Amino acid sequence: MEHHEQPAPPAPVSAAELAALRRSLTTGRLAMTRRSLLRAGGALAAAVGGGTALSACGIAPAGRTDAALTVDHSAAERRLHFSNWTQYMDVSDDGRRHPTLDAFQRRTGIAVTYTEDINDNDEFFGKIQAQLANGQDTGRDLIVLTDWMCARMISLGWIQPLDRDHLPHASANLAAQFRNPTWDPGRRHSYVWQGIPAIIAYNIEATGGRTVTSIGQLLDDPRLKGRVGFLSEMRDTVGLTLLDMGKRPEDVTADDFDAALARLQKGVDTGQIRRFTGNDYTTDLDKGDLAACVAWAGDVVQLRRDNPRIRYTVPRAGYMTSTDNLMVPSRARHKGNAERLIDYFYEPKVAARLAAYINYACPVDGVRAELARIDPQSAANPLILPDAEMTARSHSFRALNPQENRVFNQKFSDLTGA
Repeated sequence: MEHHEQPAPPAPVSAAELAALRRSLTTGRLAMTRRSLLRAGGALAAAVGGGTALSACGIAPAGRTDAALTVDHSAAERRLHFSNWTQYMDVSDDGRRHPTLDAFQRRTGIAVTYTEDINDNDEFFGKIQAQLANGQDTGRDLIVLTDWMCARMISLGWIQPLDRDHLPHASANLAAQFRNPTWDPGRRHSYVWQGIPAIIAYNIEATGGRTVTSIGQLLDDPRLKGRVGFLSEMRDTVGLTLLDMGKRPEDVTADDFDAALARLQKGVDTGQIRRFTGNDYTTDLDKGDLAACVAWAGDVVQLRRDNPRIRYTVPRAGYMTSTDNLMVPSRARHKGNAERLIDYFYEPKVAARLAAYINYACPVDGVRAELARIDPQSAANPLILPDAEMTARSHSFRALNPQENRVFNQKFSDLTGA
C-alpha cells in the first residue's frame, strides 16, 4: 500500500469548521467525522457483537490464534505498516509529510507505510476479521482502535502480547490513569495513542451569561430547553449521566443503565434535549444554536482558540475518558519494528509534538516542559495535559460482554433514534 499523502491545507476556516475538518471524512454526499463514525461503530455493535459479528459476514468464529507462534521478521525486513484514523497524526505545513514519522524513519532506518484507513471500529474489524480468524497476516503491523473494540479483539486472541523489554519509554512514561484498564490488565497487549475526554461545553452568550456546571443542569434547567445536545456515543452520554446520578460507570448494572436512559428519555420527551450528535455539534455550539452540550475535549480546545464565547466545565461528579490504543495484530510480520514505533511515541519530545498538533489528552508523562516550548497555551491546558485534580475525576465505562453490548446499544439506539 502506498504512503497516504495529505493534500495541501485549505484556506483559513472558522474554529467550528476546523474542529470537524481536522478529523473528517466525506463519503458521497454524507460528511462523517471521526467521532460520529466511532459512534456508528457502537450502534452497529447493537446488532453484531462477539461471535455474532463474525457470523454476520459468513465467517465462522475461529478459536484463539496463538500469537506466540508468529515469526518476527523485523531484523531482516526494516519496515512496518501502520494503520490509523484520518487526521490523527501531525502534518507538515505543506500537508505532505508527517514530521514525527519522518524523524523515526531517519533515526531507525525502518520504513513506515502510514495509511489512514480506519474510519470506524466495526468497519475496520470487518476488513481484517477473516484473515485474523484464519490465522493469517492482515498486512498491518500496528493498528489504532478504541478501547471497547480492543477488548473484543484481545478476547478473541487476535492481538499479540507486547515485549516490555522493547518498550522502555512506554513502560516508564505511560500516565498512571491509563496503566491498568479492565480489558487489558497491565497493558499487556496495548498502549494508549490518545485519551478522549467527554465534558460539558457551552456558549456563554447563548446561555445569557450563565455557567453550565452539571449534567443535571443540561437535563433540568428550563432556560436551556431545546438548546441542549448530548453525544450519540453511548458510553460517553450514559456514563456522564450515571456519574451525575452518583453511579460509577466502571460498575454499571443493567438497572443503573435503564435508570440513566429513563432520565435521558425524559429530556427527549420534554424537548429539553435538542438532539444527539457526533462532533457535528461544533457548528451549532459555535453559532449559539446549541447553548450547551456534552462535547469531546479535543473539539473544545480547537473551538476556544477562535471563539472566546466557548467555555467548558469538568463536572464535579466526574467526566468520561475513552482511549484509542496501539496494538499489534496476530501474525503481523514486524512486531519488533512496531514496538520500536510505539516506544518512540512515548518519548516526551515526540509526544509533545503530536499533542501540539492534535489536541487530545496526551497519555505520556513528562511532556509539559517540551510542550511549553512548542505551545505554552496547550501545555497549560488540563484537557490536553490533565493535572492531578482532573485525572482524579476521570472515569471509564466498564467492558461489556457481547450480550450486554447488544442490549445496551439497542436500548440507546431506540432512545436516540439512530
